[in-house]
Amino acid sequence: MAGVKDTSSREPVGRLGGAYLLFVVGFLVGPFLPLLIQSLAFHWVWPDLLPSEWWLTARERARLPQGWDYVISPYSRVGEALLNTVTIGLATALLCLAICLPAARVLATQDFAGKRLVELYLALPLILPEAVIGIALSMVFIRLGLAGTHAGIVLVHLIPTIPYMLRMLIAGFRGLDREVEEQARVLGASNWQVTRLITLPLILPTAMAGALFAFLVSTNLFLLTFLMGQGKIVTLPTLLFSKLSGGALEPTAAGIALAAALPGVAVLLLLDRFAGPHVGTAAGQRA
Repeated sequence: MAGVKDTSSREPVGRLGGAYLLFVVGFLVGPFLPLLIQSLAFHWVWPDLLPSEWWLTARERARLPQGWDYVISPYSRVGEALLNTVTIGLATALLCLAICLPAARVLATQDFAGKRLVELYLALPLILPEAVIGIALSMVFIRLGLAGTHAGIVLVHLIPTIPYMLRMLIAGFRGLDREVEEQARVLGASNWQVTRLITLPLILPTAMAGALFAFLVSTNLFLLTFLMGQGKIVTLPTLLFSKLSGGALEPTAAGIALAAALPGVAVLLLLDRFAGPHVGTAAGQRA
């Protein structure tokens, strides 16, 4: 098909390229190895390279649940925290996408007085400290009855996610071929048909990437979640920080840290499986 680059034949990776890829993979995966070992350990102190006693060998004589026994038990509240984290992250990503799509289209395609000031204002959450935003909004949310609710946390998570989403969508809209939309209008398509059949399929890869990024940012927010949750709503970041308050990384904290990475890894795999390069190809074919 014309306009779509054929990627069926690719050059093999050389030794230098393979070594570089191996280095990158090791650099990214390396930090997870100590967490995995620590989550399976029972006694691991410096300068031992490996634990002197493992969780499996000590679980039967330990009086309290240790390691993963505690993580998967209802006492740890990991299941509740995981459910809250995923629910809040998905709601934040979808609401952020709904807000930013029309705003990004206007900012990318229209010129108006004060546009630079608007763009600077929308980037302020990236400049202001998170603690300042959280403390200021917590007083307002308490009066509105939103503190300690899922809705309040979702609303406050929009503040750091909207700037990232807007920047990605603005770049995506600016990269679209406007002639395709004009040709559709010349052929008699209405504005709604152009938006539904041309613009949205073309912007879909960028929108899904932005939603994924918003989800990942939301699932890793601690301070805003802690201040807005008022101790009533527990998420994986707040649960993890409570375990790290003593300054030591114990096996249960390492297990919770690994559990905190599960939502992002799952969404990333799903996006790569169902919306990888095929999304861009499908959008080009539909256009």
